[in-house]
Amino acid sequence: MAKNGSEITSKEHARIAQQFIEAIPHAKALDMQVEDLGEGKAQISMPWAEHLVGDPRTGVIHGGVVSTLMDTCSGAAVMAHPSGPRSTATIDLRIDYMRAAAPRQRIVATAECYHMTRNVAFIRAVAVDEDSENPVATATGAFTVER
Repeated sequence: MAKNGSEITSKEHARIAQQFIEAIPHAKALDMQVEDLGEGKAQISMPWAEHLVGDPRTGVIHGGVVSTLMDTCSGAAVMAHPSGPRSTATIDLRIDYMRAAAPRQRIVATAECYHMTRNVAFIRAVAVDEDSENPVATATGAFTVER
């Protein structure tokens, strides 16, 4: 993307995305951090926190927290698409929970906007903890695109 005649770097995209996330109250409450942002791709992490636990007996993060992380990461991937959409909103997000996230481990979501039409963006996403070979959840979805 151009900015005053020069290219916006991946680092600058990530900084802008982090500022945007910090302006969203629930994303800020979950302490989401933009790890990477590129052409139609995003990676956002979230630390384990006791107040996010869904089952106090096991210490497992609530599934709704994982879905929020995946939705936010997917929207960031859409916004990072080279076609430069102005805004986006979730139309549909199907999340398959594969297993519980391990207690006390950071969760990292990675999303890719793999296809874009004039009005709809399509994404794939995965969330992992420290066992990156065995996903916590995977997702596919569609997002609105406003140009």
